[in-house]
Amino acid sequence: MQPQILKYKIVNIKEMKQQLVQYVEDNFVEKKDYPKFKAGDTITVGYKIIEGSKERIQHFQGVVLQISGAGATKNFTIRKISGGIGVERIFPFNSPRITDITVNKHGVVRRARIFYLRGLTGKKARIKEKRG
Repeated sequence: MQPQILKYKIVNIKEMKQQLVQYVEDNFVEKKDYPKFKAGDTITVGYKIIEGSKERIQHFQGVVLQISGAGATKNFTIRKISGGIGVERIFPFNSPRITDITVNKHGVVRRARIFYLRGLTGKKARIKEKRG
């Protein structure tokens, strides 16, 4: 079996590393097909919890605060209020433990990262819903 040769001419070590990372992401990272969502949307994430020999799916519903990263390192942050306390959780897009993502509401916000939501409570923390 012959080693596979990269298509690009290597100029320096930095470019070589980037090409190797790109090759691994393209060929070995499993890509999942999720619905499109952005900051301000309310989504529900089904996350597989493994406790000993048992498995269960836990649903985490909240508002998307941000989407960060690119490629295999892409993450999204969700915030919800549980018992009067704000809870945030960061999920990697390529996690094998995510079973499904459903978009409940599309929100209207004018920012890509809505961290200002952390300081708001009650009616001020509501996000307008997109019509149509």
